[in-house]
Amino acid sequence: MVAFTRLAIPDVVLVQPVRHGDGRGYFCETYKKPAFDAFGIDLAFVQDNESLSRPVGVVRGLHFQTPPMAQAKLVRVLRGAIFDVAVDIRRGSPSYGKWVAATLTAEEGNQLFMPHGFAHGFCTLEPDTLIAYKVDAPYSRPNDAGIAWDDPDLAIDWPVTTETAVLSDKDRVQPRLRDYASPFAYAPETVRA
Repeated sequence: MVAFTRLAIPDVVLVQPVRHGDGRGYFCETYKKPAFDAFGIDLAFVQDNESLSRPVGVVRGLHFQTPPMAQAKLVRVLRGAIFDVAVDIRRGSPSYGKWVAATLTAEEGNQLFMPHGFAHGFCTLEPDTLIAYKVDAPYSRPNDAGIAWDDPDLAIDWPVTTETAVLSDKDRVQPRLRDYASPFAYAPETVRA
């Protein structure tokens, strides 16, 4: 069993698998296609990724892949905790340029789903944080893109400052959303109820 909760941008969904525990520990189904399909998240994941961030304050993002290799993501934490962010970059969307976030922890086992048309990023809240995420398209270097994690127009309330964030060289030079011509268009008829 799994619980789905739509966030303020309803296409982004917090997923809470049920853990069945006893004195040995617990068991849970982190992904079960029929349950996701019944909720309206009916896609085929084709690749699992894993990311280890050693220090607290590592920011990865805001990343996405462009069409035709766009990726929907289902993110979870295996060890540690993250502040996980999804930014709507679908032109014409009522929430274009808006963001939602959730704290994901290994202890809670919660997950965040974001469909195509969202930039994704996270900040580590604990040392040696390990995350895993499913995507519905394989990695494609020519389609790899991003926007600035600290874009002032987005005004994301990160738990780090520009001075304390630990960044890759790539993430130091991403464009602001207003300077990026998003290839994603909002299609309200495809938004699930």
